[in-house]
Amino acid sequence: MADLHVPINREKGGIAGQIASHLRDSVRHGRLAPGTRLPATRDLAADLSVSRGVVVEAYEQLVAEGFLVSRVGAGTQVAATAAHRAEPSPVQEGAPYYGHRPTSPDLGFFPRERWLAAIRHVLATMPGDALDYGDPGGVPELREELAGYLRRVRAADVRPDNLVVVGGVAQGLSLILRVLAGAGRLRLAVEDPGSHRQLPLLRRAGADPVPVPVDGEGLDVTALRDRADAALVTPAHQFPTGVVLSPARRAALMEWARDGDRVILEDDYDAEFRFDRDPVGCLQGLAPDRVILSGSVSKALAPGLRLGWVVAPARLAEAVRRARGELDLGSPVIEQYALAHFLRTGGYDRHLRLMRREYRRRRDALVESLARELPEVRVLGIEAGLHVYLELPRGWDEDRMAAAARKLGLVAEPVGPMRFGAGPPAVVAGFARLPARRAAETIQGLKVLMSGQIEI
Repeated sequence: MADLHVPINREKGGIAGQIASHLRDSVRHGRLAPGTRLPATRDLAADLSVSRGVVVEAYEQLVAEGFLVSRVGAGTQVAATAAHRAEPSPVQEGAPYYGHRPTSPDLGFFPRERWLAAIRHVLATMPGDALDYGDPGGVPELREELAGYLRRVRAADVRPDNLVVVGGVAQGLSLILRVLAGAGRLRLAVEDPGSHRQLPLLRRAGADPVPVPVDGEGLDVTALRDRADAALVTPAHQFPTGVVLSPARRAALMEWARDGDRVILEDDYDAEFRFDRDPVGCLQGLAPDRVILSGSVSKALAPGLRLGWVVAPARLAEAVRRARGELDLGSPVIEQYALAHFLRTGGYDRHLRLMRREYRRRRDALVESLARELPEVRVLGIEAGLHVYLELPRGWDEDRMAAAARKLGLVAEPVGPMRFGAGPPAVVAGFARLPARRAAETIQGLKVLMSGQIEI
């Protein structure tokens, strides 16, 4: 039974008409959905401090108009024929795209049963006070488990007190930049090409992006010089090229940071998924006083969980924690405890091992099909992550290639919008959602579409 908010102007009079008008508008605008059961006339009259006859009159008027139906034993409900059909919201040009991305995991593998078991365990064991307003930096149990996980898997130099739980890497970066920029602006070096979706967030948080080219060894540190106060990098698997920052570039980047009293923001977005190379530790483990590490469970579990972390030097970690408290008081508590339980009991590690095997099969099937059907396309960045970088022959249209891939169910995006300047045609394609058994037919279809035999 719906609980209704019905404003009444008692000085105006015509109270039955006011009630009917408000309920009519609520139905028309979708605030009251078809089938919604309304309060009994006696209950609504008591809530509004009016006589029951006034509410009866309002209901009878709306029944007569067809907005409500009233049946003995079923009460009064919004009529099925009163459904409001809202006009679709216009999509603005340049508006951000929300949905599948080349870096998105296969959400069909989300461990629902084990996650549900973790939620049940948490609800059965957590103290009642844990549901109160807590530390905006995250519940202690999760910070402890995450610190241990990052030390073990990512070779991070981290303690629970310099780790802050956030709502994903995007929020983590936003908080960090607000702290670093203060009331001014921060010159932030960004990789070129890089994640164009991050640019509005970076600017809004107080950063002025400074593009720095990426080559076969990663970010070109020699191009940095004194152009920036901080740098944002994806060293374990650069997006979109898939390049791993070379040892020499890592050392040069650390030297650049120390010489100029600068900081490095490390986006460790998909480092857990590696296939053909030895593990590469995070930069933060090399220089915990200079590197701020951001990560999340978005690729390992699901983006919709909105759970991530920031690891920073103590003074910056405390500033980020305070900023989080000023923003929204912290992440949902039950989910934090559930993730801590999932980590502690080994569920997270088991899930990662399963997904590494599955994603490797999918990557192999895609790469083999590309080599067979489209040998002129150069496939890069395949050693890790959930996407591949496809360098196209000169003259190929990357927009057409990406559109053809999407038509066939392969999530792909042109690289052009990810560049600050011009560059050779390329497409970034995600293989996580493409089952191995479908790779051959998908690439065969892509070959046909790109040959111009079928209109896209």
